[in-house]
Amino acid sequence: MMDNNERVVFFDVDGTLLDTSAFAETARKAAIGLMVDNGLPLDKDEAYGVLKTIIREKGSNYGKHFNVLTQVVLGHEDPMLVALGMITYHNVKFALLRPFADTIETLIYLKSQGYRLAVISNGITIKQWEKLVRLNVYSFFDEVITSEEVGKDKPDKLIYDVALRKMNGNPEKSVMVGNKFKEDALGAVNAGLSAILVNSDITEEDRDYIKKEKLDITIIQNIGDIKTIL
Repeated sequence: MMDNNERVVFFDVDGTLLDTSAFAETARKAAIGLMVDNGLPLDKDEAYGVLKTIIREKGSNYGKHFNVLTQVVLGHEDPMLVALGMITYHNVKFALLRPFADTIETLIYLKSQGYRLAVISNGITIKQWEKLVRLNVYSFFDEVITSEEVGKDKPDKLIYDVALRKMNGNPEKSVMVGNKFKEDALGAVNAGLSAILVNSDITEEDRDYIKKEKLDITIIQNIGDIKTIL
């Protein structure tokens, strides 16, 4: 009989457990709007364009986009405008944060089947825990393993190896659920796990590659479909 303790389901967060399609852009535009209304001397489209450039250069996990924005536009940081931007961004973002419709039901099902659950995420540890806490799904997960903590991003094998070690999981009996073909699916398979792709914009070329290489990757449309596989 399979030792249930070795069976781990690892989840990505953004775009997998929760719907992130709209909230970042909406939250950033709301923040920019308030900054411009309170004295940032650009129109809203120009300011948003500058912010997008900063995010592209610094990366989305950088914590001081609004500081840099005021520095670029004004020649110095403006603490009031930075605070307005940050608070508006976070308030709007968390107001819009929602799990996918079947997320919680799926997590309950997996627990009932004896799986242990963890997160593997390219991101900042505290930010990922914050999302799980705000969505009230944090208690399902034993560990949150992040690229910040490991020092490598998915699809690097190290992040999967660290996650398996932390969870004392058997790769042959564990699975990675994510929405990105390269980072989540290929990364997991290269580390000896199977993978489930959900909400993915996978290309036909990638689908052909999965078939040709006989990769252990299952593609589903909805997180609730996991119940038909595991």
